[in-house]
Amino acid sequence: MSAEPAWLHVVGIGEDGIAGLTPATRAVVEAAEIIVGGDRHHTLSDAVTAERVAWPSPFDALIDRLRSYRGRRVVVLATGDPLWFSVGARIGRAIPPAEIAYHPQLSAFQLAAARMGWSMADLETLTVHGRPVHQMIAFIQPDARLLILTTGAETPAQIARFLTERGFGGSRMTVLANMGGSGEARFDSLAQNWNHAVPPFNTLAVDCVAAPDAALLPRVPGLSDDLFVSDGTMTKREVRTATLAKLMPMRGALLWDIGTGSGSVAIEWMRAARSARAIGIEPRADRRAMAAENALALGAPRLDLREGEVPAALGGLPAPDAVFIGGGLSEAVFDAARAALRPLGRLVANAVTLESEALLIELHARHGGDLVKLSVARAEPVGPYRGWRPAMPVTQYSLVKR
Repeated sequence: MSAEPAWLHVVGIGEDGIAGLTPATRAVVEAAEIIVGGDRHHTLSDAVTAERVAWPSPFDALIDRLRSYRGRRVVVLATGDPLWFSVGARIGRAIPPAEIAYHPQLSAFQLAAARMGWSMADLETLTVHGRPVHQMIAFIQPDARLLILTTGAETPAQIARFLTERGFGGSRMTVLANMGGSGEARFDSLAQNWNHAVPPFNTLAVDCVAAPDAALLPRVPGLSDDLFVSDGTMTKREVRTATLAKLMPMRGALLWDIGTGSGSVAIEWMRAARSARAIGIEPRADRRAMAAENALALGAPRLDLREGEVPAALGGLPAPDAVFIGGGLSEAVFDAARAALRPLGRLVANAVTLESEALLIELHARHGGDLVKLSVARAEPVGPYRGWRPAMPVTQYSLVKR
C-alpha cells in the first residue's frame, strides 16, 4: 500500500520570489489552497491565488492552526532553508513527518558564505533572530568566523559593542541584506568603527580579530574566576573544570544547578555545548542577581534562575540530564535529584565541610560512583618570596545513572 502524499508543504523562498523556485516547487505553491507566512513572504509570492494566512500571535498557535487545515493543500513559506534555524523544525516536531514535504532554498548562511568567500566547514552559524543577542558572546574567539542571523537593524551595533568591549574591536564586520534580490546591499566596517544604518532583515558576517589585550573566553570549561561577579562563594576554576568534566555537557542537555550562587557552573555548562540548557536554583536574591549578570556578560542569557529551597524547589522541573549539587546538600536533596535524572544522567556533588564529606562517603558506599578529593594550591607572595597557599580541599562525588 502506497503512503498518502503530504498535505503540508514547507517551502523556502528567497528574495527572487516565485521565479527562484524550481518548477516542481513552484507548481506546489501555485496549487496551494492556503498559504501561511509573514508579510514579506506573501509579497514575494503575490502572483499566486490562494487563501492567505499571516503568522499567528502568539507564534505557538501556528501548530494548532495548521492542524485545523489537515486535508487541504497547505503551503508554509519560510526564508531560505526552512530546516536551518527556521520554522520547519518547529513544525516537524509537532506534525508527523510523513504528512510534511520540505522544499529548501539556498539559506542565508550559504549565500553569505558565498559573498564572503568563506568555507562553510570553517565557520560558526548562529541566530539571534528573536533570541537574546548576548548568546553570541560565547563564540567570540581569536580568528573565528561567524555568520549570524540578526534580529533587527540595531543588532549589528550591539554585536560591534560586545566585540569592542572584549578587545576584538579590530574585527571585520559585514552586513548583507536582501541577498539574491534586486535590492541586495552590503555594509563593511571594523567593529570599533561601526556606525552604519542597515535594513532590519540582514545577515552579519564577523571575522574575529583579537587585540593583544583581548579577553580569552574559551568554550571549554575553566574560565578565570575574575570573570565572574561573586561574593566569594563560588566553585573555583580548577574545581569547576573537574566538576564540568564529570557533568559532561552535551548538545541540548539540561542541567540542574542546585545552589547556583554566582552561576559559574551553569554558565560554563551552557557555553560548552550548543543549545545546552540550565536551571539554577538559588534561595538568595542577591546571588540570583549576580548569576544573571554573569550569564549576560559571558554569553549564557538563557540561564533559567529559580528561587526556592531544595528539595521542595525541584518538584515540577523538567527531568535533567545532569545535576550539580554545589549547595544545599542533604540526603533528601540527593535522593530527589538522583530519582529525577534521565537514564545516563550525571550527578556531581561537592563538599568542603566534614559533615557534608561524611554524607558523600556514605552515599558512595551505598550507590557506587566515584569519590575523589581535590586539592589546589596557588603561588602567592610570602614576604619578598613566593610560596604555595592551599585552598580548602573539596570532596567530590559523582555517578552516572544506569
